[in-house]
Amino acid sequence: MSATEAEHTVAFDPPDVAPSRVEGGGSAGPPTHTRSAAARNALRSFKVLAFLALAYYVVVPQLADAKKAAQTLAEVKVEFLVLGLALEGAALFCYSLLTRSALPRHTGPSIGTLFRIQLSTRAISSVVPGGAAASNALGYRLLTRTGVSGPDAGFALGAAGLGSAVVLNLVLWLALLVSIPLSGVKPVYVTVALVGVVILLVFGALVFALLRGQVRAQRVARRIAARVTFMDEDRAAQTVQHLADRLRQLISRPEVLRELLVWGVLNWMLDAASLGVFLYAFGGRIRVDSLVVSFCIVNVLAVVPITPGGLGVVEFMYPSLLVTIFGMRVIDVTYGVGAYRIAQLWLPIAVGAACYLTLRVGPWRIDRDGERLRGLRDEVRHEQSMSGADRAAAKR
Repeated sequence: MSATEAEHTVAFDPPDVAPSRVEGGGSAGPPTHTRSAAARNALRSFKVLAFLALAYYVVVPQLADAKKAAQTLAEVKVEFLVLGLALEGAALFCYSLLTRSALPRHTGPSIGTLFRIQLSTRAISSVVPGGAAASNALGYRLLTRTGVSGPDAGFALGAAGLGSAVVLNLVLWLALLVSIPLSGVKPVYVTVALVGVVILLVFGALVFALLRGQVRAQRVARRIAARVTFMDEDRAAQTVQHLADRLRQLISRPEVLRELLVWGVLNWMLDAASLGVFLYAFGGRIRVDSLVVSFCIVNVLAVVPITPGGLGVVEFMYPSLLVTIFGMRVIDVTYGVGAYRIAQLWLPIAVGAACYLTLRVGPWRIDRDGERLRGLRDEVRHEQSMSGADRAAAKR
């Protein structure tokens, strides 16, 4: 008898067969296949109940409000949908400018190329669980292909991510200072404030490690590199040294820090404005401070990489806050948040995929070797155009 036939034979044993006995008496207990079948039946029953609950609590109310939903869609303000889409695009562009501020001056790709790189990394972070690591790896590779050194590329990506998180928490605390006197203290405020404190402490620890504990950070980098086959200890220590130097340069240049702050604030505020405009397009009304608080709370809590791009988590959290705490209508929030997520999540995925193709193939592709050759060619042409005296002076 084959294994397959044996499985089928066992599967069709009658349920009233007596349990087998072991030596010394006593029952050996129900067979393993019976337990597995019971577990499968329980899981199947749970799925059926979950489906019925979803249908009862979600589908049926929507059918009952079909007339109201049709009226809301008929009265949608199309011009505000376009405005919301434009605001979301501007927010994404400001993040590219934020990254550009962290790169060394007069180096790196053009802002158009950097914007395409940022959209490409945004796309992959939205389709891969815990996509921050994958998006940073892709951004690092694309930036280095444009001629940016590895440490500078890593520093810019890290500074943009951490700087953006710090700015978000600062905006949240300012919004809470305005909202609490108007709306009172909500339990969720405390939770999010604690998460913000943790983020700021991590950021402060990284800065301190690079500036004050640089020698220890280099030792840690060497130990890690010694345990990884493809890493070089000296190069790891040099990378830490370079990151510390870049951080000191940024701190010593307040105008660069102002740029980072301005582009970070604009990135978040334009994103929040896009959400507010989409809500307004479907008839939603909310105070500015309540909108900013809700937006910051969702984005602070969405840092936890549960799903790609916060899919499902964000869609659940916005209605929970906007309807339960701030009293908006369910139907306005449902359509407004849905339209916002199309502009904020789904469209950047499609556009980012197209941008990645333009970075790798076609007339606008990035090619580090090609850019180096063009740079050498320009230097040769410049030297050829110089007179003998100028060349001698340049050599001296």
